[in-house]
Amino acid sequence: NSNKVCGDRLCSEPPTEVKKEEPKKKEEVKQEKKKETAEKAKDVPKKDMKSETMEATKQVATLKVPKTMSGVLTSEQDPGQGHENHQLAIILPPSENVYKGHLTYTASENVQLVALHGPIKKGMDKGQAIWTTDGKTKFGLTFIDKETSAGVWQFSGNAIAVHTKNSEPFTISYSVSYTEHVTDGEKTFRGTMTSQQDPGVGHETHQLALLLAPRDKAYSGHLTFDASEPVQIVTLIGPMAKGDLIGLPSWTPDGETYYGLMLIPTKASGTTSFSGNALALHTMNSEPFTVSYSLVLTK
Repeated sequence: NSNKVCGDRLCSEPPTEVKKEEPKKKEEVKQEKKKETAEKAKDVPKKDMKSETMEATKQVATLKVPKTMSGVLTSEQDPGQGHENHQLAIILPPSENVYKGHLTYTASENVQLVALHGPIKKGMDKGQAIWTTDGKTKFGLTFIDKETSAGVWQFSGNAIAVHTKNSEPFTISYSVSYTEHVTDGEKTFRGTMTSQQDPGVGHETHQLALLLAPRDKAYSGHLTFDASEPVQIVTLIGPMAKGDLIGLPSWTPDGETYYGLMLIPTKASGTTSFSGNALALHTMNSEPFTVSYSLVLTK
């Protein structure tokens, strides 16, 4: 019977030949995946690197635009450990950037001026004044007591405040003009260091913390610091011919290269403008000292 059914066909019909799909070659699979990846990439929004760079540059430039604030503040209890019975009026709050500027103020009583530097690295609190709210995050503390209720103060630091050691609040009227600077190790510096033996000939028993190494082009800027003991501010001028320094203080590391030496005694905490070919802090003691500082160059 020719109409007899065998599965999906008549038994009289020849079986249908099923063609097997040939396996794709590796190269074809690779090309397909590459095409698929390219299609997906089209859906991902592209970063405009030029715009991002311009925006970052704009933000840095904005920081350097001088800002001015003025007002009247009433102090509050100092939140720092060991300062619980003191009063504090915060002018510029803690920031990762370094403030540089000047403060004009008049207060209802004699006040102290405060700049913070940091946070400092663990283990670097070695005798210099420290300010901390929790015992963990620590700042170097520049504490300047001019024993007056009014004045003008040029500063640099990560926070700026006015302080008294009294428990009763005080009032302060102020105007502050400042810029903010990203710590880049080129124009703006913030850190804590331990001094080393002064390498200068005749200074072998002294200690030196070199903040700006000697260079031909003169530096100019502002420094605020907090050291573990009273220090001298050192500025070098030069190099100069030895004959030009007759009768003047000089410093040389090797007896061949000479610099004019400015050595200004100061306290453990201070702030100063400077200009010269190198900048350091110095003591005439043989034991190392530690210093926390903020430094902003104008040149």
